Amino acid sequence: MTTVELKNVSRWYGNVVAVNDITMTLEPGVTGLLGPNGAGKTTVLHMMAGFLSPSRGEVTIDGAPTWRNPDIYRRLGLVAEREAVHGFLTAREFVQASARMQKLPDPKAAAEWALQMVEMTDAADRRIETYSKGMRQRTRVAAALVHNPQVLLLDEPFNGMDPRQRMHMMGLLHELGDRGHTILFSSHILEEVEQVSGTVQVIVAGRLAASGDYRRIRRLMTNRPHVFALQSSDDRRLAVALISEKSVSGVEIDNTGLTVRASDYGSFTRALPRIALGEGIRLRKLLPSDESLESVFSYLLEA
Repeated sequence: MTTVELKNVSRWYGNVVAVNDITMTLEPGVTGLLGPNGAGKTTVLHMMAGFLSPSRGEVTIDGAPTWRNPDIYRRLGLVAEREAVHGFLTAREFVQASARMQKLPDPKAAAEWALQMVEMTDAADRRIETYSKGMRQRTRVAAALVHNPQVLLLDEPFNGMDPRQRMHMMGLLHELGDRGHTILFSSHILEEVEQVSGTVQVIVAGRLAASGDYRRIRRLMTNRPHVFALQSSDDRRLAVALISEKSVSGVEIDNTGLTVRASDYGSFTRALPRIALGEGIRLRKLLPSDESLESVFSYLLEA
């Protein structure tokens, strides 16, 4: 059983703190690293992969430090967010090169196995420069998998994949996790984490904002206060009607329409059509006005 640990880890660049005092443990299975862009997810992955040293704290795989420890790459595979593939190579050549770098006894057989895992055998002899982004992404995953590592780190692995490719990759991560591999993938999309991982680590502004079971964190995120911008055929009458709705905690009106504060997203969005219909009011606009990822994730810091 391979375990990855971060103990009180911080990483800063001059006066900029990218990661602030994070402690987490990854065990076999699939874990999602969730957070908005710029939250520090890539920095965490790079420290786990030994590409960056922590400014403070300790990052280990089975007790061995990842920094300045090339031996960890026998047990670790990384798919970085930034592409670093030579377009003049075919996928087969690229994955075989990775197998040779790992000094595998049969690089051709290992590459064939990895290409099959990501469904790239049919296009394996085409140059990578002819591939779609999703195909290039799957080729990079194959290169990271070629030595069958116990730890697999993936930075935004579903970027550029079409729905079928995405579903296949999610299934592959599930399969590897069930086999006992320790897998961490980063994403800024909640639904990706929901479909792949039951365990979530949420990072906001370099800090660990929430950790644990996906369902608990989902409840925290969906049960937070919500703000809606609303316009209708009779804003004043609608405002009066909405005040009596249990899920509504406040209503403001101005010349642009209504601002409604709701304590429960689901209850409000179900009640609004019923209330409008009962009052004979036509809804013209309904927009969540605080639904940026930053506001959703930042709420977890206060929860």
